[in-house]
Amino acid sequence: MTKKTALITGGARGIGLATAELFLEEGWNVSIVDWDNDELAKATPAGTLALPLDISNPQHAPQMVRETVERFGQIDALVNNAGIADFGPIEATDFERWRRIMSVNLDGTFLVSQAAVPELKKSQGAIVNIASISGLRASTLRVAYGTSKAAVIALTEQQAAELGEFGIRANAIAPGPVRTKLAMAVHTQDIIDAYHDALPLNRYGTERELAQAIVFLCSDKASYITGQTLAVDGGFQSTGIGLPTLRQ
Repeated sequence: MTKKTALITGGARGIGLATAELFLEEGWNVSIVDWDNDELAKATPAGTLALPLDISNPQHAPQMVRETVERFGQIDALVNNAGIADFGPIEATDFERWRRIMSVNLDGTFLVSQAAVPELKKSQGAIVNIASISGLRASTLRVAYGTSKAAVIALTEQQAAELGEFGIRANAIAPGPVRTKLAMAVHTQDIIDAYHDALPLNRYGTERELAQAIVFLCSDKASYITGQTLAVDGGFQSTGIGLPTLRQ
């Protein structure tokens, strides 16, 4: 039987790389896209197709789809994981900064999805867009990032509504705080402690836990799930703006 194929953007590190590794464990072919060529060459697992391309470039999206199909013959799942974060006050977010976030997080997700649709129609495949808990609940310093991720959630619903008749499912994952190398490098101890108090599970998630949710939504086990946003966040969304001290 032909092996299924997953195309993962932003796959050279963090959640994307953990997802690639889990797909490989499940017996899938994997194509990994990342604009960091050095990291891609260093981190890409054996047997995967590494594509040093930029999702925000309209010419690169068709290329990554074409090269994946040339190598593996089909695309059964698209994981739009690539994204960038740039936090700052509203007044300090100039238009260049705003567009930089949108060009990757929103435009790139749209471009790659659009390019992959013809192949996903053939396989009746799945799209999983990586949004953020910041797309579900507002926070300070996230005017561009949070808005971009809220737009990704809306895009996911549009994809589900329009592509369902072709057998394509589209869902989003909204990660809460995740213990990635990047997060641990920029989160101070005060931030770590604050998240501990705000999360019902009292801990950060792991890259592997996010990967398990992504691979599930791409699998036949999720065959009747589409148009949904799954918060993988340790309960962060459920607590709203409640005071963590009241739970102690």
